[in-house]
Amino acid sequence: MSDQIKNAIQEYATRLGDDSVVLGHRISEWVSYGPFLEEDIAYGNVSLDYVGRARLFYSYAAELADDGRDEDDFAYMRNDREYRNLLLLEMPKGDFAYSQVRQLFADVYYTLVLPELLQSKDETLAGVAAKAIKETKYHLRRSRDWVLRLGDGTEESHKRTQKAVDQLWGYTHELFDMDETEQLLVNEGIAVDVSKLRDAWLKMVSDILTQATITVPEDSWAVRGGRTGYHTEHLGHMLTEMQIVHRSHPGCKW
Repeated sequence: MSDQIKNAIQEYATRLGDDSVVLGHRISEWVSYGPFLEEDIAYGNVSLDYVGRARLFYSYAAELADDGRDEDDFAYMRNDREYRNLLLLEMPKGDFAYSQVRQLFADVYYTLVLPELLQSKDETLAGVAAKAIKETKYHLRRSRDWVLRLGDGTEESHKRTQKAVDQLWGYTHELFDMDETEQLLVNEGIAVDVSKLRDAWLKMVSDILTQATITVPEDSWAVRGGRTGYHTEHLGHMLTEMQIVHRSHPGCKW
């Protein structure tokens, strides 16, 4: 393996880890705030699924970097400009409808991405995908059911769901962007060409939103920057909370 390919895989694994840990933390913010006990338990389980993925991706990135860092260093010792997660995933939890719509967008995305990653020539990335695919089937069933329930529910729940879709739609375009690093790995049969997945994502999401009596927005605006380290102010606040214990007690192990 050339140094160029090795460095690209390390960057790719880090990005996937960033996506997972950021969304996992956002989901965890609902624990003890869910509408009923079963949802509290569900939120905790889904959050742990994403944190588990992040650990696997970060551990692999640390192995490739081979510079003394471990998974905790990747999660806790980088600032917001060093994170490479998608912007959609760092948005604050908002109300219940907002979180469920964001989760639906992410779950449909991973439903399409993970089977492709399973075909990667990189055995470690393919192995993470194999584990995550099983989890994502449950995640999508849950988020789909909630969006249908909220969208086709009361006047208030419908209004909040439509508002969430409108507010988050512009962040979904970034899900399908490709840069030189990812294109290099696609050419090597390692990464997923997400640019080819937008039509399938749009159809799946549109079908669910239509069933939920929610209007699919027009593509009138788009925000990008997460993959290059340009984030919203929300990520900095989130990382401050997420990293405080580790940074306050450097070197400690639990």
